[in-house]
Amino acid sequence: MPIALYALAAASFAIGMAEFVVVGILPAIANDMNVDIPTAGQLVSLYALGVAVSAPLLTAATGKIERRTLSVTLMIAFVLANLIAWQANSYAMLLLSRVLAGVVQGVFYSMATVVAANLVSKDKSGQAIALVFMGLTVALVSGVPLGTFISDLFGWRATFLFISILGLISAVAQWLYLPKKVERPSPARLHQQLSIILIPRILLVLLITLFSYGGAFVAFTYLSEILQNVTKFSVSTVSMVLVLYGIAVTIGNIFCAKLASNKGPIKTMVSMFAILSCVLALIEPVAANPYLMVPLIMVWGALAFGSIPVLQLYIVQQAEKYAPQSVDAASGLNISAFNAGIALGAWGGGIVVANYHLLATGTVAAVVVAISIMLVLLSGYLDKTKVELSKEQSTADIA
Repeated sequence: MPIALYALAAASFAIGMAEFVVVGILPAIANDMNVDIPTAGQLVSLYALGVAVSAPLLTAATGKIERRTLSVTLMIAFVLANLIAWQANSYAMLLLSRVLAGVVQGVFYSMATVVAANLVSKDKSGQAIALVFMGLTVALVSGVPLGTFISDLFGWRATFLFISILGLISAVAQWLYLPKKVERPSPARLHQQLSIILIPRILLVLLITLFSYGGAFVAFTYLSEILQNVTKFSVSTVSMVLVLYGIAVTIGNIFCAKLASNKGPIKTMVSMFAILSCVLALIEPVAANPYLMVPLIMVWGALAFGSIPVLQLYIVQQAEKYAPQSVDAASGLNISAFNAGIALGAWGGGIVVANYHLLATGTVAAVVVAISIMLVLLSGYLDKTKVELSKEQSTADIA
């Protein structure tokens, strides 16, 4: 594989660490900034909102910029965003830095997917894309616990300084190793990307993504707070739990993707979300028991993040049927739906914590994920109906 792919993977690692590390250091930030936990949760929701909005808007706006120039510029903006977080003297400034970092992520992943596919032959494009996104998986396994550990030793600001250094290193690597000219398809106009939302079957998949992934984040945003205040883990122990969570995420991604290939996305999603809903409902009764909470968290991570490749596969399959000219745009919009789910889930979780109590986030998360099961069943029924109608039409044509 070209070394340029590893440069993109390094950037993906830094960006992934920036997105999810706040979950591990949320209590420290809230304490230092003198804000409550629900307010601090906005650091997760507004970041994700920045990703969701920027992915379709700025991807279209930057379509004509050379890929190496765009990639390096994005990482410089990412470095600046995290340096602002490092030096933030107010909560408003910290929020601003998170939004800017989120905007960078939205464009970067859309751009990096196309660049990775064009750096190798077509038969290796899947491997190339997987290598780039492996940076995100590694960030969950090691980056988030590392960031929590750094925060514990030197303060939460040091975590953002460390992320800035990683971003700068990846920017230099991309400048050195990305080709000056990277072939790419003609950039789609914004109205072409957004118009596929009007296709009912595509919209249904986006809603499944929104409810299933967003539901999990109602509780995940406040995981560190639950582990410290209810399970009574120390900050260093929380870091170790997050390592286990990241390992479970990696296993879940591999297992769920294979299951979807063998059994189909619908059956896989129904099983995954049913189990996930039950797991989330168990958070409140078992949170005080560390021996039950840790394995529960691992199953939670495996299923919540394991849904990503399954939902991406399903949106591509639906786009190939109903919008074959906009498969890439549909995939990009599903990424936006993931992050819109994170934003709404974190925001909703904050409301739950403020008006009820911390552990109620698990119950609400379970209900939201359960809604996604009904949407999956509806989509599966519509798929089956379309197949049956096609068979009847074929029989009529033969007759």
